[in-house]
Amino acid sequence: MMKKENLRIFVLILSLALLLLGCGRLRELDSLATTPAPIVVDMDGAEESGEDTAEEGLPEELAAMREAEGADALRTPAEDRQDVELVIDGLPARTPVKVKGIYISAYVAGTADLMENVIAEIDRTEANALVIDLKDDYGRVVCEMDAPTVEELGSVKKYIGDIDGLMDTLEEHEIYAIARIPAFRDAWLGEVRPEWCVKRADGSVFLDRDGNAWVNPYKQEAWDYLVEIASGAKKLGFDEVQFDYVRFCTERGMQDCVFDEADTKGRSRTDIILEFMEYAYEKLREEGLFVSADVFGAIINSDLNAENVGQIYGEMAKHLDYISPMIYPSHYADGNYGIDHPDLHPYETVSAALEESRRELYFAGRDGDAVAVVRPWLQDFTASWLENYIPYGPAEVRTQIQALYDTGYDEWLLWDASCHYSWDGLLTPEAAESEAEEIAASRAVLPETTYAEPLSEDSDDGIIDSEEGKPFAEGAAEVSLEGNTEPEE
Repeated sequence: MMKKENLRIFVLILSLALLLLGCGRLRELDSLATTPAPIVVDMDGAEESGEDTAEEGLPEELAAMREAEGADALRTPAEDRQDVELVIDGLPARTPVKVKGIYISAYVAGTADLMENVIAEIDRTEANALVIDLKDDYGRVVCEMDAPTVEELGSVKKYIGDIDGLMDTLEEHEIYAIARIPAFRDAWLGEVRPEWCVKRADGSVFLDRDGNAWVNPYKQEAWDYLVEIASGAKKLGFDEVQFDYVRFCTERGMQDCVFDEADTKGRSRTDIILEFMEYAYEKLREEGLFVSADVFGAIINSDLNAENVGQIYGEMAKHLDYISPMIYPSHYADGNYGIDHPDLHPYETVSAALEESRRELYFAGRDGDAVAVVRPWLQDFTASWLENYIPYGPAEVRTQIQALYDTGYDEWLLWDASCHYSWDGLLTPEAAESEAEEIAASRAVLPETTYAEPLSEDSDDGIIDSEEGKPFAEGAAEVSLEGNTEPEE
């Protein structure tokens, strides 16, 4: 009896040693873009991954001991046994969802009859996700939250009175929940934490044309505050956090602002935005959250715009699960992509922007770096402030979605600040499933697209169809970001 007990102890020690030796391989597995299903490990050492575990899948030493002692020799008593989820590299497993979503404000989310209408439309269409303000555009957290700094700063302004009830309803209807968190534009912090905010040379807090303060991205305290709010999203039941305004303000008044060398430490705007994104991603990934960010569409393949905003498209994509370029046709200047008035040509504008996205992310990931899934923001509003515009409705929404599919992408988000959406532009779930099968079949016969190296220092990277050998569209022209806006416009 004692001999058998000693054998059990030896096996448990051996199992632990083998697990530790395998950690290096597990880290490699975790770097894959798609997270595998959780591996469940019985206390007897058997791995379960949703299929029957074959005996030959055991380490040789354990298999031999099982054969000698009997299959039950390595088991603890039944009443003491439990299934244990093996977390790869210490990170919880996550299940990705192919998102087709819309944005709703905190006001809509907190108003029962409006939410009933939204959920009814989602139930009858292909839409399956909601992007909901958790921190609004003025810096207020929109529901009660167990977060020390949020409580200390009095950041809560309760638009959503029953957040638990809302999250339960979303889960009941299988709606993927994304918490939108505006990062560095924050009027509230301008009031309660001015020392965290961008300042002018005279020491006053910088305010944009709408009277909003902007957080100084070089302030580590602000990073921790944002991560705290994002962590609160996980506790509330959100599947993903989406950072908006992950950038510097682009208004002309920023030229009068100063940044202390003690904060900057020689780092550029793009340096610090990337550092924040990497910092936030590592923290939130550890909690099992997916992490995404909104970026200007104009930064794709544009060094000038990237430096102004602080966003480098390909580099940011290495520190995110999803990246959402705002490729609204109304936000491109006349002549961009060779299109006279982009708002008049939604298909061509979206196609051109996403071709540029494909090219830049190809080079970003060429050395083996994982890059984010692209999930663009599409336009479901009419840009009546433009001289040349068209009304946007169901047809224009569907046209943009088609352009997205035709350029090889699958996920999308619709934006309308008023939250009045063109639901008739969306398919039924059944029609969408049939469409997805047709898209998959058509893509299977397409020639492989490759990307040529620059021919010289003065030439652009070319996109070459390997069958035809013809370059695709030229890159986006440099455009001024002055007057461009985040999704809320």
